[in-house]
Amino acid sequence: MHTYRIGDAAVLLGVSTDTVRRLVDGGKLTAERDGTGRRIIPGPALAAYARRMHRTERQPSGSSARNRFSGIVTDVILGDVSAQVEIQAGPFRVVAMVSRESAEELRLEPGVPAVAMIKSTNVVVERP
Repeated sequence: MHTYRIGDAAVLLGVSTDTVRRLVDGGKLTAERDGTGRRIIPGPALAAYARRMHRTERQPSGSSARNRFSGIVTDVILGDVSAQVEIQAGPFRVVAMVSRESAEELRLEPGVPAVAMIKSTNVVVERP
Protein backbone atom coordinates (compact mmCIF):
# COMPACT_ATOMS: atom_id res chain seq x y z
CA MET A 1 0.00 0.00 0.00
CA HIS A 2 1.29 3.45 -0.92
CA THR A 3 1.60 5.96 1.91
CA TYR A 4 2.13 9.72 1.97
CA ARG A 5 3.99 11.99 4.32
CA ILE A 6 2.08 14.99 5.68
CA GLY A 7 3.77 17.42 3.28
CA ASP A 8 3.11 15.25 0.24
CA ALA A 9 -0.56 14.86 1.22
CA ALA A 10 -0.83 18.64 1.61
CA VAL A 11 0.48 19.21 -1.92
CA LEU A 12 -1.92 16.66 -3.38
CA LEU A 13 -4.91 18.16 -1.54
CA GLY A 14 -3.89 21.76 -2.25
CA VAL A 15 -3.80 22.72 1.42
CA SER A 16 -1.13 23.56 3.99
CA THR A 17 0.72 21.00 6.08
CA ASP A 18 -0.92 22.53 9.16
CA THR A 19 -4.33 21.84 7.64
CA VAL A 20 -3.44 18.20 7.07
CA ARG A 21 -2.21 17.90 10.66
CA ARG A 22 -5.50 19.41 11.89
CA LEU A 23 -7.47 16.96 9.73
CA VAL A 24 -5.54 14.06 11.23
CA ASP A 25 -5.84 15.41 14.79
CA GLY A 26 -9.56 15.96 14.27
CA GLY A 27 -10.10 12.41 13.02
CA LYS A 28 -11.17 13.49 9.53
CA LEU A 29 -8.12 11.90 7.92
CA THR A 30 -6.54 8.63 8.99
CA ALA A 31 -2.81 8.54 9.72
CA GLU A 32 -0.39 5.99 11.08
CA ARG A 33 3.18 6.20 12.37
CA ASP A 34 6.12 4.91 10.37
CA GLY A 35 9.23 3.28 11.86
CA THR A 36 10.70 6.67 12.76
CA GLY A 37 7.52 7.92 14.44
CA ARG A 38 6.49 10.26 11.65
CA ARG A 39 2.85 10.38 10.67
CA ILE A 40 2.04 8.84 7.31
CA ILE A 41 -1.27 8.70 5.54
CA PRO A 42 -2.36 5.50 3.77
CA GLY A 43 -3.08 6.09 0.09
CA PRO A 44 -6.65 4.72 0.23
CA ALA A 45 -7.49 7.02 3.18
CA LEU A 46 -6.10 10.06 1.34
CA ALA A 47 -8.03 9.14 -1.81
CA ALA A 48 -11.27 8.74 0.16
CA TYR A 49 -10.79 12.13 1.83
CA ALA A 50 -9.99 13.80 -1.52
CA ARG A 51 -13.21 12.36 -3.00
CA ARG A 52 -15.26 13.70 -0.08
CA MET A 53 -13.47 17.06 -0.15
CA HIS A 54 -14.07 17.71 -3.83
CA ARG A 55 -17.40 15.99 -4.31
CA THR A 56 -20.05 18.54 -5.08
CA GLU A 57 -23.60 18.21 -6.20
CA ARG A 58 -23.68 18.13 -9.96
CA GLN A 59 -25.26 21.25 -11.31
CA PRO A 60 -27.25 20.82 -14.51
CA SER A 61 -25.00 22.34 -17.13
CA GLY A 62 -26.68 21.36 -20.36
CA SER A 63 -23.40 19.64 -21.21
CA SER A 64 -22.12 16.11 -21.14
CA ALA A 65 -18.66 17.33 -20.06
CA ARG A 66 -18.02 16.32 -16.46
CA ASN A 67 -14.54 17.78 -15.90
CA ARG A 68 -14.93 21.45 -15.00
CA PHE A 69 -12.06 23.70 -13.92
CA SER A 70 -13.05 27.18 -12.72
CA GLY A 71 -10.30 29.73 -13.01
CA ILE A 72 -9.07 32.99 -14.44
CA VAL A 73 -7.96 33.71 -18.00
CA THR A 74 -4.25 34.52 -17.96
CA ASP A 75 -3.54 34.83 -21.69
CA VAL A 76 -5.33 34.95 -25.02
CA ILE A 77 -3.49 34.77 -28.33
CA LEU A 78 -5.77 35.58 -31.26
CA GLY A 79 -4.94 34.11 -34.65
CA ASP A 80 -6.71 34.61 -37.96
CA VAL A 81 -9.11 31.70 -37.35
CA SER A 82 -8.36 30.32 -33.89
CA ALA A 83 -7.39 31.56 -30.46
CA GLN A 84 -5.21 30.04 -27.78
CA VAL A 85 -6.72 30.61 -24.33
CA GLU A 86 -4.81 29.96 -21.13
CA ILE A 87 -6.68 29.53 -17.84
CA GLN A 88 -5.15 29.17 -14.40
CA ALA A 89 -7.52 26.96 -12.40
CA GLY A 90 -6.07 26.69 -8.91
CA PRO A 91 -2.68 25.05 -9.32
CA PHE A 92 -3.57 23.84 -12.81
CA ARG A 93 -2.81 25.55 -16.12
CA VAL A 94 -5.32 24.70 -18.85
CA VAL A 95 -4.61 25.70 -22.45
CA ALA A 96 -7.38 25.48 -25.03
CA MET A 97 -7.64 26.15 -28.74
CA VAL A 98 -10.98 27.69 -29.62
CA SER A 99 -12.26 29.56 -32.63
CA ARG A 100 -11.43 33.24 -32.74
CA GLU A 101 -15.15 33.91 -33.08
CA SER A 102 -15.83 32.06 -29.79
CA ALA A 103 -13.06 33.90 -27.95
CA GLU A 104 -14.40 37.25 -29.14
CA GLU A 105 -18.02 36.33 -28.43
CA LEU A 106 -17.10 35.27 -24.86
CA ARG A 107 -14.96 38.42 -24.53
CA LEU A 108 -12.04 36.35 -23.26
CA GLU A 109 -9.13 38.43 -22.05
CA PRO A 110 -6.67 38.23 -19.17
CA GLY A 111 -8.38 38.73 -15.84
CA VAL A 112 -11.87 37.46 -16.65
CA PRO A 113 -13.24 34.36 -14.91
CA ALA A 114 -13.76 31.28 -17.06
CA VAL A 115 -14.58 27.62 -16.73
CA ALA A 116 -12.65 25.04 -18.77
CA MET A 117 -15.01 22.13 -19.43
CA ILE A 118 -13.15 19.08 -20.65
CA LYS A 119 -14.58 16.03 -22.33
CA SER A 120 -11.94 13.76 -23.66
CA THR A 121 -11.82 10.37 -25.29
CA ASN A 122 -8.08 10.17 -24.74
CA VAL A 123 -6.59 10.79 -21.30
CA VAL A 124 -3.03 9.79 -20.48
CA VAL A 125 -2.39 8.73 -16.88
CA GLU A 126 1.15 8.60 -15.54
CA ARG A 127 2.69 7.76 -12.21
CA PRO A 128 5.44 10.12 -11.07
